[in-house]
Amino acid sequence: MMTTPPRDSQPAAAPEKARRVKAGRNLPAAIATGTVLLVPAVFGIFWFQPLLIAVWIVVLCLGVWEVARALEAHELDDAPRLRIPKVPLYLGAAAMPAAAYWGGVEALTLALMITGVAVLVGAAVWRVPDPGRSIVASLFVACWVPFLISFALLVIQVDQGEWRLVVVVLLVVSNDTFGYVVGVIFGKHPMAPKISPKKSWEGFAGSMGGAILVGVLASWLIFDEPVYVGALLAAAVVVASTAGDFSESMVKRELAIKDMSQVLPGHGGVMDRLDSLVFAMPTAYFVIVALTGDSAGLPLGL
Repeated sequence: MMTTPPRDSQPAAAPEKARRVKAGRNLPAAIATGTVLLVPAVFGIFWFQPLLIAVWIVVLCLGVWEVARALEAHELDDAPRLRIPKVPLYLGAAAMPAAAYWGGVEALTLALMITGVAVLVGAAVWRVPDPGRSIVASLFVACWVPFLISFALLVIQVDQGEWRLVVVVLLVVSNDTFGYVVGVIFGKHPMAPKISPKKSWEGFAGSMGGAILVGVLASWLIFDEPVYVGALLAAAVVVASTAGDFSESMVKRELAIKDMSQVLPGHGGVMDRLDSLVFAMPTAYFVIVALTGDSAGLPLGL
């Protein structure tokens, strides 16, 4: 005689799928991807910094690829399809973090200038259609992705740079985490509804309060310096991270896309994870230099 299997024995795929949909992403995949990226990054920061540079170069090249790809896929009426010479951008994404680490601000700026020249040459050699748009778009990619984010390799050059970089990343994470939690619970007043409807002033206040707490604790427990240094650094990072979030939201809204790519399982695109770092890293670097007096990476006399 056939019997109906008990309800508990039914496949659990549906509840699992429902949990993933509710969370907005595949949580196991997100955790696995985060671990794969985090382990070599932490090892590189504290024990073998060339590994960190190598990881950073790979990440920046992926960021260049997905932003250039998204720009090329966007169509304008009565305009030829945009074509971006990617090889110079890949070379720039490899050169800028290395230049920042071994040569400081001046070398990083020089690497950006050489990348710009290479873009001009590439546009001429490959005879790209509508070269004006192509060159401007390429320079935007070079500045937005490898140049600004390469300031992370300058942060690590200051005194106690390994921990400075970790703290800056923690401040960015605190900005996202506290902002999300407070925004979900108390958020009622959108900051910029046409750009990012989910970001609220209440969430921004949560980001600011949580990050300042983390910054103050870091100054007290790690660096043994006045707590106002951590508070000011945290406030600056929150403002810069929020600007970075908005900048990527504006780009994606203009391009009519949800994610830059799906290259990181459970996370979306590389720039979907790095958007907060774009302005946060250069801001953090110059604030640290200004508040601590450490001029590592800056020209002599500054």
